[in-house]
Amino acid sequence: MKDFIRHQRGRMFESDFFEFFSKVHPAAPFVLWLPIAAFVIFWSLSTEVTRPVLMAAFLPLGFVTWQLMEYFIHKKVFHWLGNGPITRRFHDIVHGFHHKYPDDDTRLVMPLAVSIFLGTSIAGALWLLGRPDMTVPFWLGILLGYLWYDFLHWSTHFRKPLTAWGRKLRDHHMAHHFAADGWNHHFGISHMWIDRLMGTLMSRGGSESK
Repeated sequence: MKDFIRHQRGRMFESDFFEFFSKVHPAAPFVLWLPIAAFVIFWSLSTEVTRPVLMAAFLPLGFVTWQLMEYFIHKKVFHWLGNGPITRRFHDIVHGFHHKYPDDDTRLVMPLAVSIFLGTSIAGALWLLGRPDMTVPFWLGILLGYLWYDFLHWSTHFRKPLTAWGRKLRDHHMAHHFAADGWNHHFGISHMWIDRLMGTLMSRGGSESK
């Protein structure tokens, strides 16, 4: 997809109501979720719902699980075009608009309604599985992985990288937006390793890296 407009904000909805709620300040996910994460950590350890050793084991596992979710949601859901006007409109709302206006700083993190729905749905499903000593820190890892993703996605579009790794990650994501075949590559945003594992990493010449 090469139809993009640089250094501009765009309008997604004709309705002022939906337009307003389609935008989100980049600090909003952190203002909402970091206090929740801190409370759940304190509550689960102080009430012995879980133990420090399980927190140390399952929180990183949840973090990596989010990276897998991030990759496949981006590739299979955000880049799904469908075959009709309804599915195309769905694509435009969830991701196509971002590709058209990649510098729109009001839409660089996930809307709160979406993150609340996903976060509570995952938490509810994990709670039904039982074993909160494992599933609570696992959920926290998913949550912190999501916040890391939101921060890095905003950073790659809005900030100048301060480290060599940050520059590589920014190049990785900018290639997804602007390289000739980037639409089909570089689905990782907070990481690059799954693209390498899945064969969707582009070489410097623009071809697929195996």
